[in-house]
Amino acid sequence: MTTYTLKDFPLIELNPILTVDSYKTSHPFQYPDGSTNVSSYIESRGGPFNEAVFFGLQAFIIKYLLKPITKAEVDFAADVFEAHGTPFDKAGWMIVVDDWDGFLPIEIEAVPEGTVMPTRNAQVQIINLDDRLPWMTSAVETAALRAVWYASTVATLSRAAKQHIYKALKLTSDDPDGQIDFKLHDFGARGATSSESAMLGGMGHLVNFKGTDTVEAVIGARMFYGEHMAGFSIPATEHSTITSWGRSGEVDAYRNFLLKNPTGLIACVSDSYDMMYCAEHIWGGTLKEMVESRDGTLVVRPDSGDPMVVPLDVIEVLMTKFGYTVNSKGFKVLPDCIRVLQGDGMNIDSIQVLLTNAIKRGISIDNFAMGMGGGLLQKVDRDTMKYAMKASAIKIDGIWNDVFKDPITDKDKRSKKGRLSVIKTNGNYATVRKESDGGRNIMRPVLNAGKLLVFDNFDIIRERAAKNK
Repeated sequence: MTTYTLKDFPLIELNPILTVDSYKTSHPFQYPDGSTNVSSYIESRGGPFNEAVFFGLQAFIIKYLLKPITKAEVDFAADVFEAHGTPFDKAGWMIVVDDWDGFLPIEIEAVPEGTVMPTRNAQVQIINLDDRLPWMTSAVETAALRAVWYASTVATLSRAAKQHIYKALKLTSDDPDGQIDFKLHDFGARGATSSESAMLGGMGHLVNFKGTDTVEAVIGARMFYGEHMAGFSIPATEHSTITSWGRSGEVDAYRNFLLKNPTGLIACVSDSYDMMYCAEHIWGGTLKEMVESRDGTLVVRPDSGDPMVVPLDVIEVLMTKFGYTVNSKGFKVLPDCIRVLQGDGMNIDSIQVLLTNAIKRGISIDNFAMGMGGGLLQKVDRDTMKYAMKASAIKIDGIWNDVFKDPITDKDKRSKKGRLSVIKTNGNYATVRKESDGGRNIMRPVLNAGKLLVFDNFDIIRERAAKNK
């Protein structure tokens, strides 16, 4: 039988020459004669949220733009595109290798990561630095836009959820600020399209919260944002570790879990057979004294049924068994030894309904946390926040000219003109022409030909995003 090892496969490390749409390779031959520089910008053109959280550019720069391109990589790309059927400006890329030591001759400026600003404002601006390579600006569009739209969209979605949760906490809890950071947990790793996607989206969530089971996210925050540990998790069961005991051994499985974890916060999925029976007769009956005597909190996890109703039903059953107090806001709270986690079926809409239902039933948000998986990291796309990168100016024969699109069939796609700045006046953001910014531009140069000019730690980004809960 034939066997294979890693050396049998041509593992190719991707670089900015290859992380493009195919048609990009034909663009060096399409600009007007005399073109020397192209300036382009990235923005969110709208979507379900009025504001966008800008995040992810620094990770992209460190991962892909601080390593020089080699002649061997240019030769390889030339072979690829010849076979692929698209033209390739090998001479242009050799200028990068020979005259720029392999670093892309581009400058990138951007608003500070973590900035929360209204949509339809520029977040990033890119310009080429070599007059011979005006096409270089657009050459990085595919990779740069992908890095920015995804991480920023997840961060924006997560922040919107945080706003809803925090509002409900302030209404129903005596400690909203102490609880908010762990009220929405990231369970999205297995539903993401790739490990890198899980990392980028997971980091976007961690801009707003500190609970995650996406290990790639905490590794990314350490590698690209200098955060030793950005997110936290707890010991927890899954259905296999419960059902492997058999239905007749369900109580034994839970007892074993408690015995092996005598202290701290732990979570146990409890719907393998009958969630309500488990809440009333196992956690609230057979194992009640063990739960109450533990030095820590058991989090009971329903994982099926109506996600906007079942967790509240479970809480009310647990209250009949463990009791409850009424806080200063007039809402019922379970004793500290037991809580509930709803991780199934959570998205931005079901979260709001669950919170509303809890308030209607007099149940404090103290009693439960929520988790999002695919609804957080996967059920978004570039159109969610209508992200785009567009050219806004081109220099021809030494003169800057406006570049813009204004399709009569879709005025929402009208793009901006000229070299751009973003200013903030009295708390309001606006994108204006660079020549009229009055020195107030908040976009900062962050990359110049392979040199990183700004490094933001993760905690700084969190602080910026948290200014408006």
